Amino acid sequence: MGAQWKARHKEVAANARGKIFGKLAKEIMVAAKGGADIGSNSRLRLVVEQAKKASMPKDTLDRAIKKGAGLLDGPLHMEHLVYEGFAPHRVPVIVECLSDNINRTKSSMNVLFRKGQLGAPGSVSWDFNHVGMIEATPNTKDGDAEVAAIEAGAQDFEPADEGATLFITEFTDLDAVCKALPAQGFTVTSAMVGYRPKNPVTISNDAEREEVEAFLEAIDADDDVQNVYVGLAG
Repeated sequence: MGAQWKARHKEVAANARGKIFGKLAKEIMVAAKGGADIGSNSRLRLVVEQAKKASMPKDTLDRAIKKGAGLLDGPLHMEHLVYEGFAPHRVPVIVECLSDNINRTKSSMNVLFRKGQLGAPGSVSWDFNHVGMIEATPNTKDGDAEVAAIEAGAQDFEPADEGATLFITEFTDLDAVCKALPAQGFTVTSAMVGYRPKNPVTISNDAEREEVEAFLEAIDADDDVQNVYVGLAG
């Protein structure tokens, strides 16, 4: 969901599908802490829609909802953790994790950041904007993203994958814009609060870029990592 550095249209390998489902299941469980009814829990409804779009099996989806709502195995214990630092060549990185074992996650991040630099809280987040990010698709071919952004109260917009539009909002306005977009002819497919770099680093050397991307791939592959935000241009 938040690996902004990834190339668009990159195909998901079959052996990675389990990791995608695992990350979505965690998001569902955390959202379901606010209630298992998707009709009254807008956050859960959006994550469930993302899971369906990714073809998550219904049994897996239902179990995640029940577990998050405390209907299976008791209350859910999941911590939201944020790590900041640098990939190789001083590329700023923010990593969001959901973990049921803080010590395990901390140990993993310490190891993964050895090829970069793990920083203290606030060490790179100052160079990112904390924003709402809404992906939505037009209901008709003549849907006007610019008009929709203005009328719904979004700050900005840009093209996304498969004909969708990414609407950028103040993070406090995320829910309001989500509710306003349907009236402008757009169907919301995902919504999240995340980070966008203010001053992305440009790396033109292919070998250096490959080094950065290998570092990011390793971070993203960790089971506790949910989102990776990177200040890398292009």
